[in-house]
Amino acid sequence: MFRDFSAQALFMGLLTAFVGFASSFAVVLHGLTGVGASEAQAASGLMALSVSMGLCAVVLSVATRLPVSIAWSTPGAALLATSGTVEGGFSTAVGGFLICALLIVIAGLWKPLGRMVAAIPAMLANAMLAGVLIGLCFAPVKAIAFNPLLGLPIVLAWAIVGSINRLYAVPAALVAFIAVLAFGVDIPDGAFSGLAASLLPQPELVAPSFTMAGLVGIALPLFIVTMASQNIPGIAVLKVNGYEPKPGPLFAVTGAFSLLSAPFGGHAVNLAAITAAMCAGSDAHPDPAKRYWAAINAGIFYVIFGLAAGAVTAFVALAPPILIQAVAGLALISAFAASALNAFREPEGREAAAVTFLVTASGVSFLGISGAFWGLLAGGLMLGLAHVTARRRRRR
Repeated sequence: MFRDFSAQALFMGLLTAFVGFASSFAVVLHGLTGVGASEAQAASGLMALSVSMGLCAVVLSVATRLPVSIAWSTPGAALLATSGTVEGGFSTAVGGFLICALLIVIAGLWKPLGRMVAAIPAMLANAMLAGVLIGLCFAPVKAIAFNPLLGLPIVLAWAIVGSINRLYAVPAALVAFIAVLAFGVDIPDGAFSGLAASLLPQPELVAPSFTMAGLVGIALPLFIVTMASQNIPGIAVLKVNGYEPKPGPLFAVTGAFSLLSAPFGGHAVNLAAITAAMCAGSDAHPDPAKRYWAAINAGIFYVIFGLAAGAVTAFVALAPPILIQAVAGLALISAFAASALNAFREPEGREAAAVTFLVTASGVSFLGISGAFWGLLAGGLMLGLAHVTARRRRRR
């Protein structure tokens, strides 16, 4: 195994971990605080997720000798950001995280549940995801309106660097955010003394609370989004690069690591989709049989980054919230564009997709349950009604 190690895989692992962490940690923090987490609990959740996905990547890559990249559920975090605090607070959200993790394990071990998830119409799943993401994608515009001198440099850095290399667009926006924070925001005296104290990992155990609102409003939409937009595409990326993974065991293991991170505030760990291509491609190593070391190295660096999550969260808290939301929104624009395109690609069912998108994007909750669930339900009913009507017409 150690004979397969290479400097090329080491560099690609570091780059993968940096891009994966830097491009979406803002979304995770915004999502966790959106469902009621305190700053300390959000830092704990970020740490738990990063450490869990790092260890999961190492375990799976060593066991399978495949470049299995792991990530946190960025679409899931965006879902949380739009869900709002559920009744019972963050403990209810943590209960939803645990149920979601258990469902992912079951989907990996019990094929009927996996088939049920795969049977959800892709247009509706994409419409729900687009509805979840659009609110956050408004944040860059709102940041410019809030203060052009603060918001505009972040957006310009993303646009200019992205026009050259999309991979570095969000890290460039993050660098611009740091520069804006350093030179454009009045930081109170003594703020950095608290930042130094946060360098030590401070995990916070959250007692879960299990309610119907947590099940229907958090667990089920989070499970669907994670499976449809992360786990299933993650398998596809590996197959495109010539690997033949067994999906079930991979899903089950990611669910198990999600179970471990949930009590500390982590929402979900899953197969990576975007960064998976970095470890599985030829840039990781010319020999496909040796690329698994890139995923192992990425996992090690994820653990290192995760241990510094407290300092990251404390640093981000020094800025106006809209600025870090702008970074999060920029990180999700490409995901929004792809999901919207896939949702409305087919003329048949376009109205059902539109209903799913609009109900979800409205952000309105009924009976304490977030709009994502109701959007998927409303779109499903519209699609079912259209099929019934079409059958009756054919019989005539």
